[in-house]
Amino acid sequence: MDGFPILSLIVFLPLIGALLIAFLPASWARPVALGASLLTWIASLLLAVGFSAGRGGLFQFTEELSWIPAFGIEYKLGVDGLSLLMVVLTTTLSWISILASFKPIQTRIKEYMISFLILEVGMIGVFLALDTFLFYIFWEIVLVPMYLIIGIWGGANRIYATIKFVLYTLVGSLLMLVAILATAFAFQAANGGNWTGAFDYEVLRAFATSGGGFDPTLQLLAFGAFFLAFAIKVPMFPFHTWLPDAHVEAPTAGSVILAGVLLKLGGYGFIRYGLSFYPDAAQTFAPVIIVLSLIAIIYGAIVALVQPDLKKLVAYSSVSHMGFVTLGIFIFQPQGMDGAILQMVNHGLITGALFLLVGVIYERTHDRTIAKMGGLAGRTPVYIAIMGFFVFASAGLPGLSGFVGEFLVLLGTFAFNPFAAATATFVMILGAAYMLWMFQRMATGEVSGFLTGLGNHLTDITPVEILTLAPLGALVVTFGLFPGILLDIIDGSVARALADVAAGTTIAVDPLVTAVGIGVIAAVVVVRIATLPMIRGSASAETNA
Repeated sequence: MDGFPILSLIVFLPLIGALLIAFLPASWARPVALGASLLTWIASLLLAVGFSAGRGGLFQFTEELSWIPAFGIEYKLGVDGLSLLMVVLTTTLSWISILASFKPIQTRIKEYMISFLILEVGMIGVFLALDTFLFYIFWEIVLVPMYLIIGIWGGANRIYATIKFVLYTLVGSLLMLVAILATAFAFQAANGGNWTGAFDYEVLRAFATSGGGFDPTLQLLAFGAFFLAFAIKVPMFPFHTWLPDAHVEAPTAGSVILAGVLLKLGGYGFIRYGLSFYPDAAQTFAPVIIVLSLIAIIYGAIVALVQPDLKKLVAYSSVSHMGFVTLGIFIFQPQGMDGAILQMVNHGLITGALFLLVGVIYERTHDRTIAKMGGLAGRTPVYIAIMGFFVFASAGLPGLSGFVGEFLVLLGTFAFNPFAAATATFVMILGAAYMLWMFQRMATGEVSGFLTGLGNHLTDITPVEILTLAPLGALVVTFGLFPGILLDIIDGSVARALADVAAGTTIAVDPLVTAVGIGVIAAVVVVRIATLPMIRGSASAETNA
């Protein structure tokens, strides 16, 4: 594939599909969208086949064109082990989500499929961009179609959820843009007024880690801005409140992509930009981020445990699972970083499947209340068997992929701080508890009156629905038994990221600033804990209703 622009093909194939749909009759929208997404997936698999794992820490298949030469801005793409996994995850979940949308989406089909394909363009572009300005453009592209998908095809409270999602994301994005520009100006000044390389990822990384680095004050401010953008996207506690509303109101495919890919943009950003551009600031912020990660792991699990709504339970479980990702990144241990990346991939596969399964039962019952689903094993045995498989994967059953990432994060955390590792280990038990309790209430016991009242409308899972889940199940087993497949690919990227952050040193911060920061975090934690009884009361009220 030398000389062939395979990366541009992967980025823009969905856009070609979107343009075709725009000029074709509505009846063509579904097959064209699925075809374009499948071709993109196949191209990403060819990329994976041609990728050299032994050079996983280096960018391969690089494409570079001058774009705005006056400011050194380029159209530059490249792929390493980390971005390869994210791209293949994106293309896999995209075609599955489009196929899963065939039946539920019955209005404005052309607009929906166009939005979904443009969303795929943005997500892939984020993972492949090697120019910070181009990265920002793709990052913002993701926002618009997701806004439309939730706002037009979402649930009853979709407008509220959409506005909340956009406001949170936009604040983080604008701060990130300021940080990108500030970094470019700082490099330009250090480069004798020359803009060449001011937005080039590889040039900036080399300068940050071996060329003298950026001013400590700039590092703190720029990393803080990047941190907010990425923390909102992950989402980290306490920036997570947009997520449950967005998940509940989004159509099924929107939830799959939201959990499976969009949350990973934040984790990817931390590794790619946070550690490499601002190593001093990353080391300085690390203790705070580790504490917030542990809070997210605990808080997400506790709140998931009291949720009456199936979709909200899975949404809050994402807050907890993604806490393991940020924990693994910022302990700066090889096992932790390996585990964080594997957790991103495996969470995308497993949680994506769980949202598909929630959509399957919602299509039949138009309800997501767990208490109403008792006895499903007697009415939909195949559905419950598949649900059980992914529930156990999410709970971290050894042999399935959900176990590997969290285990590696815990292994790295024990080397970093045994107390933090013990805390995270305890929460893994909570994670198994809320998943298994949910499954037990749905699968066992007498068939509920609600389900009985549905009569013949409650049918078992169909072959097409199984088709959307089968690839995810196969990957969950494969990566659970053979995690070395993924570890070999990311080994170079992990080594490079850890070497980059190791080049930094902790920045001395004014004690007053530190005290204020700790006070703000403590206040947020106290408020969250104080509201748990209200959450529990609301959960009981919804269940009784």
